[in-house]
Amino acid sequence: MMTLAELYEAGRKIVIGSLTFAAEDIIRFARDFDPQPFHLDEEGAKQSLFGGLCASGWHTSAGWMQCFVRFWADEARRLAAEGLHAPKLGPSPGFRELKWLKPVYAGDTITYAVTLLEARIVASRPGWRINTILCEGENQHGEAVIRFESKVIEFA
Repeated sequence: MMTLAELYEAGRKIVIGSLTFAAEDIIRFARDFDPQPFHLDEEGAKQSLFGGLCASGWHTSAGWMQCFVRFWADEARRLAAEGLHAPKLGPSPGFRELKWLKPVYAGDTITYAVTLLEARIVASRPGWRINTILCEGENQHGEAVIRFESKVIEFA
């Protein structure tokens, strides 16, 4: 089985997918998880400091995870086709420095990426590693909208 550090050079940014935020998806997510007026109502959102309907930061964060899970499943299939075994990943023991840098408006397409920052062996758990990754997203104009650092457990 390969490790993340063997698969991806530290510091190399890898695009993991894109997601377009439709107004109905923004409203549906907000209704269930973040029912603030600027996420729920297009007319009301125009009167907010955002000036229009925008996605919850939690929605943009969930979008990163949605793209990563799909990316990782594709990577596992790609590696298997080459006769290799993908590292087993998850769960994450946490994240830090979550920043929602710009609003994500209805119709925006966010392209997400991941960069391996560091991989370290867990001395007390043979076969385990803790990977630190930088998770990012930018809109169709190339503007950063989300950034956070996450830890991911890798195990044998």
